Amino acid sequence: MSLPVELSALRSRIAEHGAVAYLVTVGDRGTPHVVSVAVELDDDHLVVGAGRSTRANLERSGEATLLWPPGPDPAYSLLVDATAVAVDGERATLAPRSAVLHRVAGATGEGPTCVPVGDATDG
Repeated sequence: MSLPVELSALRSRIAEHGAVAYLVTVGDRGTPHVVSVAVELDDDHLVVGAGRSTRANLERSGEATLLWPPGPDPAYSLLVDATAVAVDGERATLAPRSAVLHRVAGATGEGPTCVPVGDATDG
């Protein structure tokens, strides 16, 4: 299910988790392709580096997921589903569609499995 993303909340979460994330795309045989990328914010878009395989995958399907490891709260990682709006040279521009804080397996304490970023509380 796609949830509306409040970009201001997403910006804050990205700032907490840092500029480096893993970009997941899907190859033409349905296999995942995972690379580490530096993420830049450009208005309502996320801009990432894109090598040959990433570019081909984005040009074919247009779909991507970004995964940030746990940030200040070690119980949650950040997941952002996005659609490619431009693939130019070595860069891809992505429009975020949904974002959640996803509970890390084995995290201590109690908490929900996923928290929509627009509804997430600080801490």
